[in-house]
Amino acid sequence: MAEEYLLNEHNKEEFPPAHTAEHLLNQLMVRMFGCERSRNAHIERKKSKISYILEQKPDRKAEREIERMMNELIEEDLPVTFQYVTRAELEGIVMEAEPDSPDAQLSLERLPDDASETIRLVRIGDYDVCPCIGRHVRSTSQIGRFEMLGTNWDEQQRSFRIRFKIV
Repeated sequence: MAEEYLLNEHNKEEFPPAHTAEHLLNQLMVRMFGCERSRNAHIERKKSKISYILEQKPDRKAEREIERMMNELIEEDLPVTFQYVTRAELEGIVMEAEPDSPDAQLSLERLPDDASETIRLVRIGDYDVCPCIGRHVRSTSQIGRFEMLGTNWDEQQRSFRIRFKIV
């Protein structure tokens, strides 16, 4: 019998392929540019946009590399799994994680103030882990193809926005 977990209510209906791609893109940007995961994303079925705070604007070569690596990750057919933990267990996972592991990046600070005691972690293979209550595909090969539609750079805010779609 499956265990029931009490989680926060979810107020969005994500398009699972694009939402799962958002997780991959966040981890890719963390690894490529040493930035934080995005705090400003608008993920939709037809077109999505997501922003990152970076030291400098990536050049065209880096933009092409983002797209190439995203499609490579998608083709790897990484499993998307879920793990339910308490806040205390989450802190233990972080403390035991290898410094370069995605687990080491987990933090309670980005959870909403009213987050439940039980946290659902979404894992994408050994590549990414993130607390999330949204809908996801079962493996990355179900995402489709990642197409970068364009980027914008805000020099004053140091904000790099990526517009993309999933085909």
